[in-house]
Amino acid sequence: MRSRYTAFVLLDRNYLRDTWHPSTRPLELQLDPDQRWLGLKVKATEAGKASDKTGIVEFVARYKIAGRGHRLHEISRFVHENGHWFYVDGDFPAR
Repeated sequence: MRSRYTAFVLLDRNYLRDTWHPSTRPLELQLDPDQRWLGLKVKATEAGKASDKTGIVEFVARYKIAGRGHRLHEISRFVHENGHWFYVDGDFPAR
């Protein structure tokens, strides 16, 4: 999760695509160069060890666009295949 957050900060489309499961990976990934990421807080994890097949990460990422602050709160699902973790999808809890 932290490496994907860093990839968003660095606008690293290749890393994001490489760590996104092919079953849900978008054809085109739009990143906003004006989006300024401010921090990541991992709130909870479930499974996700090397011996696990799946994992869940709940996080809050803060960012600004045009000087206005925003929060991305997501519960992300990951799968472990061929020795690599892949982001599958996520849910956005109600505030």
